[in-house]
Amino acid sequence: MTAELVDTGLEIRPDDDRVVARLFVPGLEEVGPSGSRAAAVINRVALLPEEEVDAALADVVHRFDGRHRHLPALFADHAARVVTLLDPDLEVSAARLALIGACFTHEFSVEAAAICNPSMAVVGEDDDGTARFVISVRGIGEGHRSTIGFRTGSITADGVVSLDEPSPYATTVTGTPGLHHRSVFHARMDALGDDFTHVSRFLALLPPTFDDADLAEALRDAASAPTIHRFDARTMSHITELSRSSYVAEFPSDTDISERVLWPHAPCESQGMEDARLVRFVDDDGSITFLATYTAFDHTHVSIQLLETRDFVTFASSPVVGAAASGKGLAIFPRKVNGRFMALTRADRETNGIATSDDLRHWPTHQTLQVPQQSWEVVQLGNCGPPIETEQGWLVLTHGVGPMRTYSIGALLLDLDEPTHVLRRSREPLIVPGPGRQHGYVPNVVYSCGAVAHRDTLVVPYGVGDQRIAFATASLSGLIDSMVPA
Repeated sequence: MTAELVDTGLEIRPDDDRVVARLFVPGLEEVGPSGSRAAAVINRVALLPEEEVDAALADVVHRFDGRHRHLPALFADHAARVVTLLDPDLEVSAARLALIGACFTHEFSVEAAAICNPSMAVVGEDDDGTARFVISVRGIGEGHRSTIGFRTGSITADGVVSLDEPSPYATTVTGTPGLHHRSVFHARMDALGDDFTHVSRFLALLPPTFDDADLAEALRDAASAPTIHRFDARTMSHITELSRSSYVAEFPSDTDISERVLWPHAPCESQGMEDARLVRFVDDDGSITFLATYTAFDHTHVSIQLLETRDFVTFASSPVVGAAASGKGLAIFPRKVNGRFMALTRADRETNGIATSDDLRHWPTHQTLQVPQQSWEVVQLGNCGPPIETEQGWLVLTHGVGPMRTYSIGALLLDLDEPTHVLRRSREPLIVPGPGRQHGYVPNVVYSCGAVAHRDTLVVPYGVGDQRIAFATASLSGLIDSMVPA
């Protein structure tokens, strides 16, 4: 291979057959009149003749059973969420209860509009030198709501990339309360300008990591503490919001990775989870955690969440705060540098910057790394995922925005020991939205959230037109050699 990135011919296209079954409560749709009509629906089902119940349920099972894993369990779960509205004196057959569950279920096609903005991480290597990888993808469905999904594949020792066939099913799970971090509360409450003297005294009652029970106990203690006044409604709303931003999503172990879809759970991500930047993080003790920073969108504001998993079965999500974590595009280095966590950032929305942290969740400051210089990046710059460690330095893929809001992909090389020092850069873009890549859901965009290197092969997955995903490869050493001094 040469320094030129070569299209592999592999693609991931949106598949509107990939649907998840979600709880549906009539009257609580996102548009239209508010107020649940659940009780009325249940009463109507309760009045149906038993033979009509049996026929309706048989029809539903016939039409939808092949589209979902464990459909009866889904109906049972959704029925259990609304069954309290049912007359307790009414005897209900199993079939009628299942039909009630079906009436409170709807399908959502997670990729109906697009699948894009991929990020890759190597998860293992076979004896023959083949690396196995996981790709995080952004699926866009009805109402432009985004979710995070996954695909898998492999790279042979000589650089041949292949993709595994994804599961025909798609599955979501309901999040459960996660752990909170005092540093996050401290930074967020300070930034919001609340009565910070009293907030600090309150936070001192909590350990560095705590759960909802610890928080409730601390709030009770604070109410009776003479040095802490009663928090006003605004302060309490901030505390409540933060407490609801940490959660855990655990999938059944018998599901395939490609089946698992992370669905918005926290209020801050109610409208979508976008552009996960996945990285295989190796800690000082050699332990491996897969981390991903992603954009949470609530229809008005954007924020950053941190996703953590060791097995792609259980995922913990928690908020990321600080001046360097404002906006979009935080990308974490795959290891600590000089004893601290490091990340790429675009906190000012137009230049590439770099930040350090002591705890992964609070990124207080940043410094500029790269400013727009070339014509293809004059509008703004950003990263295309976490840095890749090489013998020559940290390879950083970047995106530049130029005329006609055209997104292209370039590269930087940073010093291994002092990543704030830029060694080399690509003078021209590596990937551009040229012929065959220009059209899509959002035209003139090629965009990646993270590449990988295996031996001397660089593999770059990238979104085309915010609609589909393509793959390109290059010689890692050849690419670095082709870059010019910064």
